[in-house]
Amino acid sequence: MPAGDTQTFDAIVIGAGAAGLFCAGVAGQLGVKVLLVDHADKVGEKIRISGGGRCNFTNRDLDPRQPHRHFLGGNPHFCRSALSRYTAADFIALVQRHGIPFHEKHKGQLFGDRSSEDFIRLLQAECGAGGVQHWQPCRVQAVRHGAQGYEVDTDRGTVTAPHVVVATGGLSIPKIGASDFGHRLAQQFGLRVVEPRPALVPLTFDGEQWTPFAQLAGLALPVRIATGSKPSTGPGRSGEMAFDEDLLFTHRGLSGPAVLQISSYWQPGTPLRVDLAPGQDVPAALADAKRRSRKLLANELAAFVPSRLAEAWSQRDAAWQRPVNEASDKALAALAQALSNWELVPTGTEGYKKAEVTAGGVDTRELSSQTMESSRQPGLYFIGEVADVTGWLGGYNFQWAWSSAWACAQALAAAKS
Repeated sequence: MPAGDTQTFDAIVIGAGAAGLFCAGVAGQLGVKVLLVDHADKVGEKIRISGGGRCNFTNRDLDPRQPHRHFLGGNPHFCRSALSRYTAADFIALVQRHGIPFHEKHKGQLFGDRSSEDFIRLLQAECGAGGVQHWQPCRVQAVRHGAQGYEVDTDRGTVTAPHVVVATGGLSIPKIGASDFGHRLAQQFGLRVVEPRPALVPLTFDGEQWTPFAQLAGLALPVRIATGSKPSTGPGRSGEMAFDEDLLFTHRGLSGPAVLQISSYWQPGTPLRVDLAPGQDVPAALADAKRRSRKLLANELAAFVPSRLAEAWSQRDAAWQRPVNEASDKALAALAQALSNWELVPTGTEGYKKAEVTAGGVDTRELSSQTMESSRQPGLYFIGEVADVTGWLGGYNFQWAWSSAWACAQALAAAKS
């Protein structure tokens, strides 16, 4: 193919993750001449490792009319338009057309039955159907804007296009190629960037504080976990946020779905409140045990929490290291209260190396909710995780990738027509 024919495109999509692949494929099938560029050695690596290797690709419970329920950011309502126009049902229909078997795990979370590779192949097939040119590995060295549109310097030469789509994700999991390229590019063109931070990430505690619990590494149990002040009416970002999920003890702190969820709302220096026996009337059960049992308190606690945790918990106070019938009513009340309202302050997080997503990013007040285009830099679009939209654990971030990519692709096609 003549060199000149390969150097000019209708749109250049930077980043071949979930959002970039899908945007390129949809736009290509709408008649847009697309170049997709990514610096990583492997395509869709974050898709590949997601959902334990099975890809939690969307969530049936997502209500696009109330995005603030499952998304956070400086303007959580920003994502309503895209999520309403390309829904979870739309992507499910695409998955079914490609013959990929899937199942619902719980709380609306949909996973592939086989492997995340199924979804990477789906996206590559969609790009193939759209005639997308895909350069990977190929690093973008610079992006400029001039009279002829955008000039993008790459390892394979300079290419031009009137539209550039930034789908480079965030800082999470740097070992698979994550970088701040998208944030730096936004700032280059004068867009504001909300300070990035790790989200959906395990929380850590200092060594002395965590010593009694480090031995519990690997132990999991269902809990209710909360942070923030308790509001007068309903949960909200300015008040208490709570989740009912499984918690996992680690050598350095806490993880598991409960902690990953709450980490997106936790503010440094503030406490977490954990109910280790949710839905159970521990005070009444201990009072009953005192009347009928001579077992150690740790043994009675094992009716509510795993025995390893019951043993470690009872060691926290000498008054709890005795038979239940010998414990004072005050000690039993204190034990029940501590178990149902364990308050602790994390010292930090495991950082981007363990974070599933990056919170913060390109300020959505700088973008059109209809098209994802920059309001101050025409022809420049930001989709997926690079924008300040962060979903809950459970397929919400993938759905944002699909929806924002689709909205952008429609805009690219409309601009060409």
